[in-house]
Amino acid sequence: MKKNIVLAFSFLVFCSFTSLAQNKVVEHKVEKGDTVTSIARKYNVSASDIYRLNPSAAQGIQLDAILKVPVSQTKTVASTTGKKHVVAPKETVYSIARKYEISPADLQLANKEVLKEVLKPGAVLVIPTKNGQPNSNTVVEQVPIKPVKTAASTQSTTDKVKNNPIKNIYHTVSAKETKYGIARQYNLTVAELEKFNPEIKGKEHLEVGVVLRLTDQVPPYGSVHNPADVAGNYIIQPKETLFSLSQKAGLSVSEFLKLNPSLASGVKEGTTIKMPKTTSPSVADLLADDDVVYETYVIQPQETLYSLTKQSGLTVNEFLKLNPNVAQGVQSGTIIKMPKTVVGNNEGIIGSKYTEYVVQPQETFYSLNKRSGLTVNEFLALNPELENGVIAGMTIKMPRNKVQVNKPITDLTLNLAPNSSKNLVLLLPFNTDKYGNNSAVTIQEQLKNDRFANMTLDFYSGALVAIDSAKKLGLPVKVQVLDSKETRTGSNIASLVNKGSFNRADVVIGPFFQNQVENLANLLANQPIAIVSPLSNEKGKPMPNLYQSMPSTEDVKKALIDYMYAKNGNIVAIVDPKKGSMRKYINESFPSVKIAPIKADGLVDANQIRQTLDKSRINFVILETESTALTVSACKTLLNQLKDYDIQLVTLDKNEILESDEIPLTDLTKLKLLYPSVTNDANGLKLTDFAKTYKAQNNTLPNKFATRGFDVTFDTILRLYNQDGFHSTVENAASQQLENKFNYVNVDGAHHNKGVYLLYYDTDLTIKEAK
Repeated sequence: MKKNIVLAFSFLVFCSFTSLAQNKVVEHKVEKGDTVTSIARKYNVSASDIYRLNPSAAQGIQLDAILKVPVSQTKTVASTTGKKHVVAPKETVYSIARKYEISPADLQLANKEVLKEVLKPGAVLVIPTKNGQPNSNTVVEQVPIKPVKTAASTQSTTDKVKNNPIKNIYHTVSAKETKYGIARQYNLTVAELEKFNPEIKGKEHLEVGVVLRLTDQVPPYGSVHNPADVAGNYIIQPKETLFSLSQKAGLSVSEFLKLNPSLASGVKEGTTIKMPKTTSPSVADLLADDDVVYETYVIQPQETLYSLTKQSGLTVNEFLKLNPNVAQGVQSGTIIKMPKTVVGNNEGIIGSKYTEYVVQPQETFYSLNKRSGLTVNEFLALNPELENGVIAGMTIKMPRNKVQVNKPITDLTLNLAPNSSKNLVLLLPFNTDKYGNNSAVTIQEQLKNDRFANMTLDFYSGALVAIDSAKKLGLPVKVQVLDSKETRTGSNIASLVNKGSFNRADVVIGPFFQNQVENLANLLANQPIAIVSPLSNEKGKPMPNLYQSMPSTEDVKKALIDYMYAKNGNIVAIVDPKKGSMRKYINESFPSVKIAPIKADGLVDANQIRQTLDKSRINFVILETESTALTVSACKTLLNQLKDYDIQLVTLDKNEILESDEIPLTDLTKLKLLYPSVTNDANGLKLTDFAKTYKAQNNTLPNKFATRGFDVTFDTILRLYNQDGFHSTVENAASQQLENKFNYVNVDGAHHNKGVYLLYYDTDLTIKEAK
């Protein structure tokens, strides 16, 4: 019981949950898990904006404190008016927002209290004014509209158009978007979307960059005019990228950069750029291009027209002109033509050491280029396929010394060099001052109610076992233990630095709080000392001497979603209406995920769930709720579909509901519940020797903090004594200790541990690691 209480409390101290939203200047009440960074993300402002209005926040924020949040500079939030709307049956937030030509986010913002619960007929909503900008995927045109009569109209459409021309919206397809997701976003059915865009009917995948009509009252995009043709200038909108702009221009990335060389240093919203009046080259142009040659290619099993066109770098039409033999269907074994770009004078780059890298969701050309350390031209020479855009899941070449995400697990004990002593500092928040000269009995009584102190002592006790284990391997490590005297708002770190306490240190483990560990890294920035953050799972600032040993909350979720994409899964999400931040995270980060609707009674609709499933592949169904009733309903519905579909239940954030008595364990094993974890719950046998040693020294079995203390300390010492050195080992070797995995990745100069376990409940009632 003590283990569970300490674990729950302490992780709440360090967790930082991302909740993305937009708002005007408001007063924000600090909740559990809030940080200045997460609050800034929530309101789409910078942390410095919040610090400017709340100077005391620089020293830390307290639970229930009130912070002032400034107006976001990237999107104007709608203000409310006196206009009201009475919700009719079957209306949704999306349909109402569309009716009044506002965003669902603005509607939700103006009706926070009402929309805390499921939207019900008869509810009264306040309609905000429309002064925001369209999202980055929409193209707005003013064109004449045919009058349409609707039963709910109190004024004819003709009069409405006459008095207030309607803005007709086209949608530009982004990576991983589906017909279902786009239709749902605009309150349409898939059939309606296909009716408005006959060219996508029957297609399994949508081509990135294609502009779709969202009504039959307007002509296909481009047949009236291109907005850029009017003036030749274009203002970059929020969230637009080099790829989306080049697609909008109808050019490759390199061609677009030639037109706008200023973008070589980055894409910034509000910048005025040039947009061409011409479209991308035709197949004839490509065939005439001296830099393009063709080779034969044999279609492999499970390859589709979509995957082949993306691999070729051509549009579907261009690819079919080149390979008319696949116009009637793609079959494995068919021989086709594929373009092969000649690198030319950049052979030196191609010949250098590089590794294959799978592009992750949300990565952009600039983030990849920056990580590679190459110029734009060098990076394109290494990866010519990127001229046609960056698609999550594609495999590219990266300099081997720049990034390795999927590094093999290495036994660090096999490459040790114990020929010289190394200095390790444990900088932990013992906070001994608060105990004064109290007796041992009094201190023990104080510790009974001090969870943070218990966590510190547990971590320290595990670290001591790790130090003993390292010495048994013959590693002459010298250890210095310092009291950071830290809280969320203060510490004595600066004083320790001024005293020269770290002058001989090679590595420091600690402090615990993210702001304090960053403070230490900043103070020691000019010294060759590695700072290992042991417990904080915040992303933190990119600092070259700081190593975040705990995977961030975002990385933990992302690892599981990447796994589902890698398995070519059909991903469906059942998200409790009360979990708005999770729904928004899924919608914005992984738009191809299908969100299953929830009925007014808070339960799932079996028919709606069935419509989202796919018989041809595995169906990963994400369940995010703290409602027992919804969990029971979802499990029962999915169990009933197992005879017809391959289904695996998934949760991105495993909670106590799934362990309650009302959810039979056998149901979860039948659905093979899959979840991400920073610790290996499937690993029990390997802990035996450590557990025996720990119990002998402490008269109790180790909890997760003690085990964490052992893993972080032992892994750090082994890397410190590795023949290749600490920094090289961090860059090139992943490791696995008792319960924790360490796979550090250098992202924009920051070292983050991406070591996450993906675990599932098996039918033999055990927990296994997903492969």
